[in-house]
Amino acid sequence: MKFGDTLRSLLEERFITQKKMAQDLSIAATTLSGYVQNNSEPDFETLKRIAKYFDVTTDYLLDYRTGNTDTHEEDNIVRIFRSLSTEQREIFTEQSKIFVRINEKNKKLIP
Repeated sequence: MKFGDTLRSLLEERFITQKKMAQDLSIAATTLSGYVQNNSEPDFETLKRIAKYFDVTTDYLLDYRTGNTDTHEEDNIVRIFRSLSTEQREIFTEQSKIFVRINEKNKKLIP
């Protein structure tokens, strides 16, 4: 996944406008737009500020695999899980177990 696509997803997920983020980080709106549209990428310092802003790693923003997960989607699940309260984590885990049980049941139905 390209940097701009990841950035766009984070903005949408958190209901933050590009204008708001640009103001919060003192980045020109046109510069941020270039990032979101994959026309340009931030320098290292700006990348670190964006990571801190969203409470994610620079590796996550750059879609860099460290060996702990296989895909960007797995990184996303881990990131979301870590952002949840204890009660929300329990609910998330129970809902995930339901999907696993459904998948196992479907495997048995298909010869």
